[in-house]
Amino acid sequence: MISNTSLQRLAANGITLNVRVSDDRSKPPLLLLHGHPQTHLIWHKVWPALSEHFTLVAPDLRGYGDSDKPASDASMNHAPYSKREMAKDMVDLMQSLGFERFRVLAHDRGARVTHRMLVDHADTVERATLLDIAPTLAMYEQTTMEFARAYFHWFFLIQREPLPETMIEANPEFFIEKMMGNRHAGLSAFAPEVLAEYRRCIRLQGIAHSICEDYRAAATIDLDHDRADRAAGRKVTQPLQVLWGANGVIEKCFKPLDDWARVAVDVRGGNVPSGHYIPEEAPQALLDAALPFLRA
Repeated sequence: MISNTSLQRLAANGITLNVRVSDDRSKPPLLLLHGHPQTHLIWHKVWPALSEHFTLVAPDLRGYGDSDKPASDASMNHAPYSKREMAKDMVDLMQSLGFERFRVLAHDRGARVTHRMLVDHADTVERATLLDIAPTLAMYEQTTMEFARAYFHWFFLIQREPLPETMIEANPEFFIEKMMGNRHAGLSAFAPEVLAEYRRCIRLQGIAHSICEDYRAAATIDLDHDRADRAAGRKVTQPLQVLWGANGVIEKCFKPLDDWARVAVDVRGGNVPSGHYIPEEAPQALLDAALPFLRA
């Protein structure tokens, strides 16, 4: 599915990540981060073009795909799945590969990890493109009925263990196909062999719990960190590009440039002709918009 790469198991921040890395290590590094409920394979359509300019590093986030799924529950304040901890994973990973500074292209949950990485590791991340999100705190604080209906999973997955885990594990393929297939493009946007991998991974032991913990952290400890940034006046200082789907929920329910301008000092971007899954729905539009920024 992705050629001229190696798939590796690499230690980072006390866990082991499943990581795809370009064979050619001579170019500037670009970290690629996926979202829910997918894996690093979301980048397969844009990988060839991106690899002409960058050494690409694409992990499965902790709790997703074939990466480790560390224990976590309410007694731990969901901290193992905080975006702060997941950001440390990524910085450790890149440093283990010899990349002290790098750029990031990230979608959905991976973009939320990148937001935290931009703030906590400002000397490490040079610039970033975030796909189809507004800041987590802004999205919770601006929740409307329309948003709650469209993003019901935000409120389902944060329910107390084991309610959502039990329901997901009862029919994991149904869960993933409805989550992805009920959006703008349906399942037609996903290559059959990649969709098969998403189906395989959602059946892995522990993944339902780790996904829920990711969302529970986002509704608790992550908001604490975001509010602390706001109170202290800490903002993203690196150049930031935000892109979102013209046919998606972010377009309908939020004002992404305004929302990001409240937490970052240098923001640009706009919508692209896509729904939520931009790298797979509109790969050329993504490349046209993101490559000039990421190469600058």
